[in-house]
Amino acid sequence: MKQITSLQNPFIKTLVLLQEKPKARKQSGQFLIEGIREIELAIKGNYQLETLLFVPEVFGESEVKRIIGKNSAAEIIEISKEVYQKLAYRDTTEGIIAVAKAKSHNLSELNLPENPLLLIMESIEKPGNIGAMLRTCDAAKIDAVLIADAKTDLYNPNMVRSSVGCLFTNQIATGTTDEIITFLQKNNINFYSATLQNATSYHTQDFTKPTALVVGTEATGLSKAWREKATQNIIIPMQGEIDSMNVSVAAAILIFEAKRQRGF
Repeated sequence: MKQITSLQNPFIKTLVLLQEKPKARKQSGQFLIEGIREIELAIKGNYQLETLLFVPEVFGESEVKRIIGKNSAAEIIEISKEVYQKLAYRDTTEGIIAVAKAKSHNLSELNLPENPLLLIMESIEKPGNIGAMLRTCDAAKIDAVLIADAKTDLYNPNMVRSSVGCLFTNQIATGTTDEIITFLQKNNINFYSATLQNATSYHTQDFTKPTALVVGTEATGLSKAWREKATQNIIIPMQGEIDSMNVSVAAAILIFEAKRQRGF
């Protein structure tokens, strides 16, 4: 079995770039996955693992072989604790990191049921917020997540961490706002834009038909196209002094109202 103990190893330097630089991830089509749960969810989500690196003093070889049985083409490499610490994004040490191949996330590749429920995020910048929403989408088992005018790299290590692997369990597609609106209209999917302008209370709407729930940034909200072309603009009534809440919290309220209407 191949072993790497030097921080100056060219392959390790390449992996450090994958961890730190969006450009490197985009050019190579690869990214890193840290942690056993996240790796197993990626396998379940049909992600292709190219390499598994593990610290033998921390993570057992038998467990690595159990994982690799599902990805027989992946190379296994033993690494030192120093190399692992250089590659690891989290403070906790699980002792295993995978190099995986990114997916394309094209709208044309979506596989939707007859009566889909979707979440659309427009221009959300913080990976933590996106990760939190992906966790909610997994919990509610919605049909797809669409990211409009993406402002952050989908395979940012903080995205993988904050989603607790739900980046891999959700069906995700990306596109421009215009492309996604055209897709929704072509597929006769009603979409409800969460906004303060010309909006009605969210719980008065019928989400039992093909539905997309649209959320934007807390700072600027949704763009004009989403507000003007929506089936209906919706609002979550506030009783306190503020007029908005964290976008991931708002998305969760809307998603589970839709699920309630659909009888879960």
